[in-house]
Amino acid sequence: MSLEELTETVEAEYSDIGEELDVTLDRETRNELAMLETALEPEETDELVRRAVHLLFQSTVETGKLDFNLRQSHDVTYDEYLSGMTLQEMTGGQFPQAQQNDDRRYQF
Repeated sequence: MSLEELTETVEAEYSDIGEELDVTLDRETRNELAMLETALEPEETDELVRRAVHLLFQSTVETGKLDFNLRQSHDVTYDEYLSGMTLQEMTGGQFPQAQQNDDRRYQF
């Protein structure tokens, strides 16, 4: 897959999700959500779900799991998606290190 296909897929998923999402909760999730509601006292339960999605997304980005999965499924990274360009497009097809012929770069 490519960057263009990833963009199209994300846009399609965004449209499919819409404004509201019905989610079926298992017993453990309901219990954890009830505990979070009690402790954090949000105005609505929806706020906790939004926060959970943000935290999962942030964690997935920071640990590299998002890039790993995007590279496997679409052959791009999240940074490439955000910039709208692949690394090859940004570097003209070569990594900067390939242009350097310095055998001493790892010596102290």
